[in-house]
Amino acid sequence: MAVVHPVPTGPLYTILLLLHVLCAVVGFGAMVLTGAQAARARRGPSGPGAGGVRRYFRPGVNWAGRALYGVPLFGFALIAASGGAFTSGDGFVVVGIGVWLVAALVSEVVVWPGERRIQAEISERWGDPSSAPALDRQCRNVVWASTVLAVLFVTATVVMVGKP
Repeated sequence: MAVVHPVPTGPLYTILLLLHVLCAVVGFGAMVLTGAQAARARRGPSGPGAGGVRRYFRPGVNWAGRALYGVPLFGFALIAASGGAFTSGDGFVVVGIGVWLVAALVSEVVVWPGERRIQAEISERWGDPSSAPALDRQCRNVVWASTVLAVLFVTATVVMVGKP
């Protein structure tokens, strides 16, 4: 038999929920966008959308992607503000934490380092035939990792909404 939790209400809970969801959408969305731009970068400096790729991969930190770190922060704040309706031991919370940990690991180990390498290649040597294989490899890695992150986002959304 499934456990039915009362639905927490109140302005604090609502604001925290909005911030939790906003961080998830912005963080995961930025990571998926990075994958899409990496796929476009593989077409080269004369490919369609090359100007957009250059702008996207200009040197710097992808701060929108770092919104991913707000997800557990606001998630735990939601648990605290739920008035006992939810606990950190609830199944959907445990699954959500696991999904987030995998997402953070994929982001830290594959996407963000790959993004920095792509930024360097595009700003310094894009179009140089000798650097094309390295850029292509980095782009492919970022694309597959971003695909994994998209699947994780959908999984987390289903689990958080369904609360199995």
